[in-house]
Amino acid sequence: MKRLCIYPKDIQIITGRSERYGRSLIQKMKEHFQKEAHQMITIQEFCQYLGLQEEAVTSQIH
Repeated sequence: MKRLCIYPKDIQIITGRSERYGRSLIQKMKEHFQKEAHQMITIQEFCQYLGLQEEAVTSQIH
């Protein structure tokens, strides 16, 4: 089963940056997509925000 949400650890794996960078990026995406604090960022939103292909991202985190 495929996951829908992305986590800071996933962003660390994809970008090669720190987990702290992943947390800050998720915060920026929540502001961009006008989400509340309890709402999650989806893999699709992550790809749209960074301009990445969804297939490439899902293959990296699975």
